[in-house]
Amino acid sequence: MFFPYKFYLISVLLLVTSVFVIDGSKVNADVLELSDKIIDVHHEGKGLWFVMFYAPWCSYCKRLEPIWSHVAQTLHSTNIRVGRLDCTRFTNVQKHFEITGYPTIMFLKYGQEFVYSGERSKDDLLHFVMRLSGPPVQAVKLPDALDTIKATNPVWFAFIGQQENHLWTSYNSIAEKFQAHSYFYSIPLDIASRHLSIDSEPAIIVHKDRSITHFPMASDFESVDPDHLNETLHQWINEERFQTFPKVTRNNLHHIVQTGKYLALVVVEENKLLEVATHELEFKDMVEEFVFKNKHKFHKRFQFGWTGNPDLSHSLASKFISTPHLIVLNATTNEHHLPDDDPLQLTHEAIDSFLESIHNCTATAYGGNGLMTRVYRAYFEAKKSLQEMWRGNPVLTCLIFGLPMGFFSLIVYSIFCADILDAEEETEETHEKKE
Repeated sequence: MFFPYKFYLISVLLLVTSVFVIDGSKVNADVLELSDKIIDVHHEGKGLWFVMFYAPWCSYCKRLEPIWSHVAQTLHSTNIRVGRLDCTRFTNVQKHFEITGYPTIMFLKYGQEFVYSGERSKDDLLHFVMRLSGPPVQAVKLPDALDTIKATNPVWFAFIGQQENHLWTSYNSIAEKFQAHSYFYSIPLDIASRHLSIDSEPAIIVHKDRSITHFPMASDFESVDPDHLNETLHQWINEERFQTFPKVTRNNLHHIVQTGKYLALVVVEENKLLEVATHELEFKDMVEEFVFKNKHKFHKRFQFGWTGNPDLSHSLASKFISTPHLIVLNATTNEHHLPDDDPLQLTHEAIDSFLESIHNCTATAYGGNGLMTRVYRAYFEAKKSLQEMWRGNPVLTCLIFGLPMGFFSLIVYSIFCADILDAEEETEETHEKKE
């Protein structure tokens, strides 16, 4: 009696949920499974698409799936469509978008492509797509909106004043270049004066670490060469777009070293729950306290940060470094510096002396770009990768390296040993004929 009724409900639900978009069906409630028709959509410049290019066998892709689903749920009510595409099925898509690794996350905006290279967390992914979905410079017209911006965005830039000068032109053009990485706003003076304590215009500020820093410019900036103003502003924004003491990972390391500063990195080890041992946490807090107390002295020359992944420091130093530790990297020369003292014995005075010696070029430098150094760095990375593979899956590691070595040994044996056996048989035959 109830079976037809239940069957009818199930059929209706299946019909409703089987939504096809670009020859694909929904993976879950909000993530769309895409096909190679995304190429045509992209060429035609239609819509906003946030796409994860993946391979079914990729463990990193599987790890990202639940986060990707949460991103899709959050963007469900917007005009941004969130999808994923299997590059093993649609190899033409992989070639078209030049996908070289998995997962690759890309935002497609009216024919433009923006590759995401930050942390794969929900908040970071949402910040990235929300920045790019709007104009390079977003106008703030309500005081409440500014309060929300201050509470949710860790780092953002703002232009204060009338938009009719060289300063605004430079600010707007630079915002287009850095839109994928930072927020840029324009704020009327009446709102800025009440909420940011700014009483003159024009001005450009950066808001981070709950404080404001002004872009240094002369009062007669209108007489300054526009090219020089643009270059100076670009350099300042590039240097200021990170927090004073951010977490450094493999994903954001490349962008951080582009500031052109020394990278002073505190190295601790996080467990799977992102917890740090007490003595390492005390060391990190001590250095962070030093950083903020001496910000005025070292901020221009050093970008500070910390990492919970010791493997990152191992790669930078090309050797295994104990935790906690402090390492300073010169990305221009690929040289690094390590304090002579035991890290646990470091004090504010010792850190100050260590950083000054680096700036004065009197500290011992390791690494570099020499031929032997590059060869050793490649050897170290290969050795470290092999050790990580062995720890993760020794059976698979044996198969990957054991089978080729076995085939190679068999080929060598067949080439050299076969001649020896044939020679022995010919010798025996010769002896028989002589007898």
